[in-house]
Amino acid sequence: MRVLFADDDIIARTLMAAVLADLGHDATIADNGQAAWDAFQECPAPLVVLDINMPGLDGLEVCRRIRAHEAGRETFVVVVTARDGRDDLVDVLEAGADDYVTKPASPENLRARLEIAERRIALDVQRRAAEAESARSRWLAGIGETTIALEHEINNPLSALLGHAELLVMEGGLSAEQLEQVGIIQEQAARIARVVRRLARLKNPQSVEYLAGSLMLDLSSRTGRPE
Repeated sequence: MRVLFADDDIIARTLMAAVLADLGHDATIADNGQAAWDAFQECPAPLVVLDINMPGLDGLEVCRRIRAHEAGRETFVVVVTARDGRDDLVDVLEAGADDYVTKPASPENLRARLEIAERRIALDVQRRAAEAESARSRWLAGIGETTIALEHEINNPLSALLGHAELLVMEGGLSAEQLEQVGIIQEQAARIARVVRRLARLKNPQSVEYLAGSLMLDLSSRTGRPE
C-alpha cells in the first residue's frame, strides 16, 4: 500500500521509513508540510501520516487540505502529535484526522497504529464496494419496474395506433401523399415498439453519454438479446 509520511525531524522520518518498509508499504517521505501536500496532489495516497508541528504548512492544515481534495474522502489520515491534551486532540479530529499517535512513539506503537489503519482502509474499501453494488441493484430494480410500466403504458396505445393505420390502408381511397404519411406513422410506431422490446430484454444495462455531463440508458440495438 502507498503511504505518504511527513515530518521535519530526520530521526522520526528514519524510524517511520524503517517501520513502513518492514510492513511492506511503498512509502513517500516528505520533510515538511508543503512537500507533503504537493506529493498528495500529484499522487493521492490511501494512507497519510502527518506530524502536527512542521514549518510552513503544519500537519493539521495539510489534513484539512486533504479532506477538501476530491480524493481526500477515501484517504485515511493519521496525525502524530506530542500534545495529548483534550483540546489538542479535539483540534486533530476536527481537522479531519481518522486517528492520532502521540510522541514519543516506539516502533511497536507505530507498527500497531499502521496495522489498524490498514485494516480500517480495507474495511472501507469493502464497504464502498458493497454500497456501489447495492446502488446498482436499486438501479437495476428501478429499470425493471420502469420496463413493466412502459410496456403497459406504451404497448397498448401503440397497438391501437398500428391497427388503425393498417385499417386506413386496407380501406383504400387514400391519396399517394396520405399513404406516404400513414407509412411514416407505421414506421415510427414500429421503431418505438422495437425500443420497448430492447428495454424489456436488457441483460446488463449500461449508461452512455448523451450530452456533456449527462448520461442515458443505452438502448441501442447492440444491447440485450437479439430481437
